Amino acid sequence: MPEPSRKRNRNAEPQDLETLMGNKPPQALDVEAAVLGAMLVEPATIDESMEELSASCFYDPHHRMIFEAMSELVNEHVSIDLVTVSEKLRSKGNLEIIGGPVVLAGLSQNIAAAAHIEYYIKILKQKTIQRDLITASYEILKQSFDESTNVDDLIDNAQTKVFAAIQNNVKRDVQDIGSIINEVLDNLQELQNITGPSGVPSGYPSIDRVTQGWQKSDLIILAARPSVGKTAFALNIARNAAVDANMPVAVFSLEMSADQLGKRLITTESGLSGEKIKGGVKLEPFEWIQLEDTLRRLAKAPLYIDDTPGIPIMEFRTKAKRLVKQKGVRLIVVDYLQLMQGPVELRGLREQEVAAISRTLKATAKELNIPIIALSQLSRNAVQRTGGTGKPQLSDLRESGSIEQDADMVIFIHRPDFVGMSDNPEDREKAYIVIAKHRNGEVCDIEMKYKASQVKFVEPDQSLDVYARQGPVASAVNEPLAGESQDHYNFDNQQDF
Repeated sequence: MPEPSRKRNRNAEPQDLETLMGNKPPQALDVEAAVLGAMLVEPATIDESMEELSASCFYDPHHRMIFEAMSELVNEHVSIDLVTVSEKLRSKGNLEIIGGPVVLAGLSQNIAAAAHIEYYIKILKQKTIQRDLITASYEILKQSFDESTNVDDLIDNAQTKVFAAIQNNVKRDVQDIGSIINEVLDNLQELQNITGPSGVPSGYPSIDRVTQGWQKSDLIILAARPSVGKTAFALNIARNAAVDANMPVAVFSLEMSADQLGKRLITTESGLSGEKIKGGVKLEPFEWIQLEDTLRRLAKAPLYIDDTPGIPIMEFRTKAKRLVKQKGVRLIVVDYLQLMQGPVELRGLREQEVAAISRTLKATAKELNIPIIALSQLSRNAVQRTGGTGKPQLSDLRESGSIEQDADMVIFIHRPDFVGMSDNPEDREKAYIVIAKHRNGEVCDIEMKYKASQVKFVEPDQSLDVYARQGPVASAVNEPLAGESQDHYNFDNQQDF
């Protein structure tokens, strides 16, 4: 058989690796020949081989050419035999390269190969995975020596390449409906023992009744006009999951600093006014006690904040993977989508860039198997819509229709008084959580109240007296303690990210 061509192309990649690394990549040439021979003489082996194997599973470039010719014949609905394969190779100019008809005749002499085809296919897939891992490792090595490569991009690319090397060679078998039903029933039985939502709880019973919590692999878009309260609502959700349910949550804040988010969380948790937490109004001694007491649980909560401004989407993916692996994060919040940086090649093409960001967020949620809540801006259409109520619609999502397409849920925050659609004093705190898209459930409007002074959304019948519910030093709320020490607790739980 003639020496393989050294021409630089996809078929020569294994030989390139052999030259560069000094070792022959894993291969099984005899097994490759046996599979091709079985396909030539036994039609029953063709479908199984075509389903499980691809041209890259053959290390020998000549074997790869033969398999590609067979694949084309199958796609053309032409039977595979010595004559048809020879003619296909001749038409492609490859018949003489592989050694002529005599080589094909030699392959067809292995009559016993058909009986062991399943075992041979398994061997070829194993060798392919090994070679793909070597190729991925070599590419990672080259990028690691490149000083111009961003480290976060390098980490993400390394993880992606290794994962792809494995997944590309793992095929899901067709499942019969009986096995699927059994799996669903087993899962349903497990859910019977769970009290509360099956997903990450929002902390709002009226919302959890509709969503059953934020579900794994879902991308949830939370959108509203500026200053309506989407960041406040997202922080309420993050706080409820981390503090009340003790589920690790990560917040990527591209707009507000960690210090600003911390003050908002403290305001919500303590029940004190935002002006006092910002330092505009001096705290009384009893308020220090109230503050310190109510913040104990928040300080120990598994809540992680990254305030990198304009974070590139690939850096976000890398950090998200690390948080899930190292911290066990169950929910990620991104504030907000339009401030992220998309792929470099799409900079300046805003709609395409936002579309790429949206797709990557959904792919990340699916890959990590956790829900991601991404905040988004709305256009002015809802406010300017003639004769309307100001209630947002899916068409109001800003800059790209792919946001709606990629999302499993789209949630709007609508406050009639804020958009000037109501002069009724009773509507001053009224807010609606509008579930406008719900891939796996109902769409509806859920009434809430928004307490601006405490940057908190509550159920219509929910008390805001957070400190009174804590109870340990309730008497301190009613009377200032003369001479009370104002030394404060250290809330560092050493879980910084």
